[in-house]
Amino acid sequence: MTPEDNTTQDLDFAQAQLAYSIIENLIEHTRIVSDLIALMAQVLDEDTTKALTHTPTWTAYLDSRRSLEKTRGDIERFAEILNQLRPDEPNESS
Repeated sequence: MTPEDNTTQDLDFAQAQLAYSIIENLIEHTRIVSDLIALMAQVLDEDTTKALTHTPTWTAYLDSRRSLEKTRGDIERFAEILNQLRPDEPNESS
């Protein structure tokens, strides 16, 4: 039995689908917030923008974005596992 087999046995399809939905919503929210931050930064003057981007909060924001980009592969693997858990749908032509 491979480690992936163990992973698929730990989740049923409904649980995995719920988890994926939650993750997807959080990622979409993060994308929207990032777009809003970028828009707000565009209306700041140069001195304010420079001061903002030299704060620990801005550094943490950029680190968080990089981390989320690295997580994309994990999310894709989770989606593959979710597809493996999907119950076979009955043939509608029968």
